[in-house]
Amino acid sequence: MLLELFEAQVAATLATLKNSARAAHEAATHSESKAEDQYDTRGLEAAYLAGAQSKRVSELEALLALFRFVDVRSFSMETPIASTALVELTNAQQKRSYPFLMPQGGGMQVVLDEKTVQVVTPHSPLGEALIGRKVGDFIQVEIHRVTKEFEITALW
Repeated sequence: MLLELFEAQVAATLATLKNSARAAHEAATHSESKAEDQYDTRGLEAAYLAGAQSKRVSELEALLALFRFVDVRSFSMETPIASTALVELTNAQQKRSYPFLMPQGGGMQVVLDEKTVQVVTPHSPLGEALIGRKVGDFIQVEIHRVTKEFEITALW
């Protein structure tokens, strides 16, 4: 269910971006985009935008494939944290957070069972701190120049 929520989010973003990329490409190749003098850069700017959007479309297509076809591992309370782990963290104020460790897609969020789940990658400070840890371990992560401590309280 969790992967399907992320997949739907990426698919929606991808559809919107494909429309924008198509429009930017049309603007770049339209006859009115032809430079009228050496200082007219409308066509060039539209071409750069179309290129960047096309690159982002490719990135999102790869991310969509990841969410569709990733092998989700089974985790128990004794299993070390690795890719595809959904982790429950608790801070000193007993506030819970739910990072989902994935190789790509960092920062994406969905709500599942009234819990906000956020993708973190192993390259992020939090993801790096989680790799190899187990339920009951404490981790420290620097967030905006402030070190925060969390307890790993559950793992799925």
